[in-house]
Amino acid sequence: MTLAGMLAEADWQSHRPAVFGTAYRILGSVTEAEDVAQEVWLRAADADLSEVRDLRAWLVTLAARMSYNVLKSARVRREAYVGPWLPEPLLTGPDASAEVLLDDSVSTAMLVVMERLSPAERVALVLHDVFGFPFGRIAEVLGNTSAASRKLASRARARVAGAEAPPGASRADAQRVLEAFKAAAEAGDVAGLVELLHPGAVYVGDGGGKTTAARRPVHGAQTIALLMVRQVRIRRPDASRIIEVNGQSALATYRGGELVWLDTVEIADGRITTYRRLANPEKLAGLGHI
Repeated sequence: MTLAGMLAEADWQSHRPAVFGTAYRILGSVTEAEDVAQEVWLRAADADLSEVRDLRAWLVTLAARMSYNVLKSARVRREAYVGPWLPEPLLTGPDASAEVLLDDSVSTAMLVVMERLSPAERVALVLHDVFGFPFGRIAEVLGNTSAASRKLASRARARVAGAEAPPGASRADAQRVLEAFKAAAEAGDVAGLVELLHPGAVYVGDGGGKTTAARRPVHGAQTIALLMVRQVRIRRPDASRIIEVNGQSALATYRGGELVWLDTVEIADGRITTYRRLANPEKLAGLGHI
């Protein structure tokens, strides 16, 4: 009997977090990563794996190759995206329905930076820095040489390092600040919001052209505070709760049971430096209702 014949559901589930994690890090989309993971499972169940020595590496390689193809085909669509792009949130923590391979490489901030890399740079960085693949194997995925793959990973690493924010606050601190920010916004307390924001703070909203959202990043504490109060008055949310996405605290806000936006923050010295609001309903759909 081949290994394919022995690849039961339990065997697949032990490797699925790595397969899904590979695709999600490369694509920044839960929906697309789920599609890749399903396709990997179907191909693995159909393949003769009797000669495969490292099943995890084989599955991750297949997931990376599929994700690379998806990302290349999606570049035109991504470049035509309306307004700022934020990754589709990945539910983590106690609410997650499946085990997630979690580290800093799936943080919202990191995925935003990853979106600026070329498809080949993303693949090389994920496979080498997250999964420890040798450059020879990465070259097989990218169709280049070991030296070229090494150069891609090095260039990607340098770009990520140049864009990375300093170490942020803990999840507990982020939760505290988000709850304080929500209370001030609902009360129309502009001064209170300004106190919570760094003077040079930036607000990024992702509506994807599907709902009202700022088409460009908004800069400055006062301007952001006024925008937030205005959004509450227009959308009139009626409930919210703290959830964990991408390993960090996030504020999920609802109206009539429907999720209308999801907020995450970066904090330095107790004040918000970056406020990200995801409002694109297509990206929020996977998080469900209240």
